[in-house]
Amino acid sequence: MRILPTISGPEDVKKLSLKECEQLSSEVRQCIIDTVSQQGGHLASNLGIVDLTIALHRSFDSPKDQIVFDVGHQVYAHKLLTGRQEIFKTLRSYHGMSGFPSRAESEHDLFDTGHSSTSISMALGLARARDLKGENHHVVAVVGDGALTGGECYEAMNDAGQGPTRLIVILNDNEMSISKNVGALSEYFKKIRASASWYGGKKRLKARITRIPLIGKPLARISENIMNMVKSVTTGGELFEALGFRYLGPFDGKNIEEMSRVFEEAKAIPDMPVLIHIVTKKGYGYDLAERQPERFHGTAPFRVETGLKRGLSSSKSAAVCAGEILVRLATEDNRVLAVTAAMRSGTGLSEFAQYFPQRFFDVGIAEQHAVTLCAGLARGGFRPFFAVYATFFQRAYDQMIHDVCLQNLPVCILADHAGLVGDDGKTHHGVFVIPMCLSMPNLLLLAPRDSKEMELAMRAVLRADSPSVIAYPKEQIEPYAADIEGRSFEIGRWQILAEGSDTVILAVGRMTMHAVKAAEILDKKGIHAAVVDCCSLKPMDTDLLFDLGARGLPLVTVEEGQLEGGMGSEIARLLDEKGLPAPKLMIGIGDHFVTHGAMSCLLEECGLMPQQIADRVTDLLHG
Repeated sequence: MRILPTISGPEDVKKLSLKECEQLSSEVRQCIIDTVSQQGGHLASNLGIVDLTIALHRSFDSPKDQIVFDVGHQVYAHKLLTGRQEIFKTLRSYHGMSGFPSRAESEHDLFDTGHSSTSISMALGLARARDLKGENHHVVAVVGDGALTGGECYEAMNDAGQGPTRLIVILNDNEMSISKNVGALSEYFKKIRASASWYGGKKRLKARITRIPLIGKPLARISENIMNMVKSVTTGGELFEALGFRYLGPFDGKNIEEMSRVFEEAKAIPDMPVLIHIVTKKGYGYDLAERQPERFHGTAPFRVETGLKRGLSSSKSAAVCAGEILVRLATEDNRVLAVTAAMRSGTGLSEFAQYFPQRFFDVGIAEQHAVTLCAGLARGGFRPFFAVYATFFQRAYDQMIHDVCLQNLPVCILADHAGLVGDDGKTHHGVFVIPMCLSMPNLLLLAPRDSKEMELAMRAVLRADSPSVIAYPKEQIEPYAADIEGRSFEIGRWQILAEGSDTVILAVGRMTMHAVKAAEILDKKGIHAAVVDCCSLKPMDTDLLFDLGARGLPLVTVEEGQLEGGMGSEIARLLDEKGLPAPKLMIGIGDHFVTHGAMSCLLEECGLMPQQIADRVTDLLHG
């Protein structure tokens, strides 16, 4: 008899025997494998945390006890155990279940999270709110070892450790974040993982001493105190204890009984934060994911038998294109360096790391540090390119302004996943990158329409002596307008892709292609629309813009980003300063967060498909 279908909430997990929990673990893993193979999603991290999640719900009373999962791509088992089995099959689909924690889905999800290293801060806030209200439940933060390369974790732990706040932090140590963990912290965790045998020996020795008549129990307590002192200098827990935490571990992340026991022990520790170190295995239960956890971190739909993706695209992603260009630049110029924040493969830098290992730096999940590191590298005479998802670049806003732009240093941010990103959803959409960057003095901001223009842009910023951001989407951007005649690519200059006498569509990035297609639709209606590629967003081509404004044709702007403070808003400001008419229509994303789903669904929802653009232009001209 299958157990998973009988689980409607955490209360049902508590009723299970240990043997039944082990069966449930296997069923949950198989459900995750089957669903992700069809829907895509984060596989390896979710498989590794199944037993830990079951033990959590055996020991804590969610939602009364509050459990905060770091990053968010480790919550599939949590969702299956908290009443969402029926909608799990809709994982990451439009109007389906989110691949990340979602407050709209369940009271068991405390925050909508998709960024790393935030859970301890969030949980500490919840714990202090509990204390201020005189309540008595437990607050638990589940954080991965990769997330501990992010500085916010230590800011939160330093704060938590200075007072009597009861807080339980569970370190899910799976030896890997998205890319293989790097740096001193990775070596530190290797050291304390190796101490696992210490705890087994300590447990066996305590049991033997306790059995000695009369003096056994007091002698066991003395022995344990001595061993704990030895442990603090031999097993590595001193880092967390120095921050004011009681350190317990490491424990086996596949042993539900052991984890349940230590969770009960942690609940009884008064007036101080506790860190429980659990060692898990990423991809556990699916051989291919165990052997290739990075490949199966976030995956498109695949065939379970082979691991091969379904419906493979022959086109390169924009990230791969950028990585190949960067290799060419590095071959020509030994000043070129590449930096990643634990996303070597995801941002297309694997080839660069292979060819130029001494000029490649993986800083871990630490975007703020990465940007300021680049500032130091640039000040030292190099030309660093930091490839990072646009949504994660948001985390380094201050560093970009203060450490790069204020110093006017030639650091280039390759802002991957700009615009909408599909099924990862609202925490991962890169729709704020243009409004964010337009406000930064000294910055060059470029958004190429295709891979050919991307190379031109990267070469141009390498020649420039200024900070820069090049924004491009997640999907492939193969050349579709490579033979357009007219002026060659230049920073601060736009390119006219099509002439028209009725209206002018000013577009940027991937939306340039949509504007070209919209113009073709309009042409069949007898409406002749000019199309301008506005790749250079900062500086803008004010000569061409003012010339177009003076012609009196209705201007339309199209962007795959937030309208507030975006390209259209900036164009309107510049035209107004010259006393010229503002654009008649600005198409983009409104003042809201966009859900998850297939790209076609999201673009349709936001009114960014070519037919929708053509319809709105038609209404404008004939309204």
